[in-house]
Amino acid sequence: MFGIIGIVVIFSMVFGGYILAGGKLGIILKSLPFEMMMIGGAAVGAFLISNSISTVKHSAKDIAKVFKGSKWSAADFKDLLCLLFELIHLSRSNPVAIEEHIEDAENSSIFEKYPKILKDKEAIALICDTLRSASMNYDDPHQVEEVLEKRLETSTHHAMHSSHALQTVADALPALGIVAAVLGVIKTMGSIDQPPEVLGKLIGGALVGTFLGVFLAYGLVGPFATRLKSVVEDEAHFYQLIREVLVANLYNHATNICIEVGRQNTPASFRPSFEDLEESLKALKQAAA
Repeated sequence: MFGIIGIVVIFSMVFGGYILAGGKLGIILKSLPFEMMMIGGAAVGAFLISNSISTVKHSAKDIAKVFKGSKWSAADFKDLLCLLFELIHLSRSNPVAIEEHIEDAENSSIFEKYPKILKDKEAIALICDTLRSASMNYDDPHQVEEVLEKRLETSTHHAMHSSHALQTVADALPALGIVAAVLGVIKTMGSIDQPPEVLGKLIGGALVGTFLGVFLAYGLVGPFATRLKSVVEDEAHFYQLIREVLVANLYNHATNICIEVGRQNTPASFRPSFEDLEESLKALKQAAA
């Protein structure tokens, strides 16, 4: 929603200010299709050259995140803490019973309570793999923590590809705008024998290329890349929370302490209150009794 509002504000302020200052949109609109073809086409071509097909597909899919934001909400973070509480509590009270849940999460009576989390393969794999390590009496929590850290770094790095690709395009757009402007100047030089009013329109059309390259770079594509990076970082906190709670479990902290470690490491905008989480955990305990 805020993404759409931001785009409306950008166009309104830039072109509104131009019109109020006495500028005429005619010359811009006349040159826009050709300048957009040169600048936009070159940007798309450079994007295809510099990225693999998987990155291109990933970037096209991730554009929606600019407007939708993170796929995880505050309720999802609370659900994750509740899920981890149930799994840790069961693993300690009945180590044998936990195996059926981590070996077949899709048919688990615990995981099925949290369908949104269950649909996320990365989250499920991270939880099950770490609990599996704990069930094998892994005696080095530091090593597990290091493995999880590298795994999350790799996952986040991969998720950042779209943001990096868009930022590269944003960096190139001003230069591509200059290319289009130079071509416009070349065209103008070919009509040097025309009267001043004709030359003025040709020069104005050429400058549209410079304007368009800078406008697209700093008004749209650059902010898109920045927003996408922010969303990826927000989503990464969800997986980092899993690591924090399960590593605390490997150190044999009390179950409630493990969950509190996770709650404290949850970003403030997603963090459930202590009382709210405590009520949810009490409800789980009563249901299991």
